[in-house]
Formats: sequence, C-alpha cells, structure tokens
Amino acid sequence: MKTIKLFALVMGLALLTTLESQAQEIGLRFGQLNGNNVALDGIFATGDFSRIHANVSFGGDGLGIDALWNPIYDDIPDTDLKWYAGFGPSIYLGDDFFFGGAGEIGAEYAFSEVPITIGLDFRPYLFLVEVTEFKAGFGLNVRWRLP
Repeated sequence: MKTIKLFALVMGLALLTTLESQAQEIGLRFGQLNGNNVALDGIFATGDFSRIHANVSFGGDGLGIDALWNPIYDDIPDTDLKWYAGFGPSIYLGDDFFFGGAGEIGAEYAFSEVPITIGLDFRPYLFLVEVTEFKAGFGLNVRWRLP
C-alpha cells in the first residue's frame, strides 16, 4: 500500500509540474473537496474550448489530488459568465487511501479590470479503491489570471 501511495504522490506532482508551464490561472478553491476543504487551484490550457482544472487539496488529515479535464468550456449566452463541465481522476493520500473519479459542472466570471476569476462549481466523487463511496459538494474558486 505504501508503494501505491508513493507512486500516486509522485505522479500527481509530476503532472502538476508538467502543466505548470501552461498555467493560465492559479488560485484557491474553498469548499468540500476530496476529503479536505481548501485547495491550490489551477487552470491549464489544452485548446480553445477545453482545459485541465487541477487541485491539490489540504486542510483535513491528508492530501488530495484532482486533475479534471473540462472538454466543455464555453460562454453562457447573453451574460459575461462561462460554464464548464468535466471529469477526471481523484486521489486521496492520508491515513486512508482513496482512488476514484470526479466530475464537475460550474460557472465562472472573469473581471475585466483586474486579472481575477471567481467561480462556483458542483463536484461529485465516486471512490472505488479502499472503499466504494460517493461524495459530492460545492466549491468556490478564486484564481489569478497569469499573463
């Protein structure tokens, strides 16, 4: 089990390091998230209308890593909001080990005067390793847009 945890941690850190060079936004996510309540939040470009929404969460008894692909990222007609939906792997490393998948759907607003984006999303989780468990929660994202 220690080998699996170490491998998952190394892979998560490698993913975040690789994607850092393509980061568009970096910030924080508050709310229920993979067993924790605070996360470093990042958006990484994969195309004009898709992206990776990655989190490294802490604040509980462990460390959570999510890397969700948002294949849908588009404007909400007649508003200044964008909406997104996606899915991807989720890992929790602590006294317990959980591995599964997460989905998300949300909306965000990018301020034009300052390089800040705020968003609200809903994220359901289905963990399959160690235990089979379903969790869900809302989160508030506050991110700084990088040049």
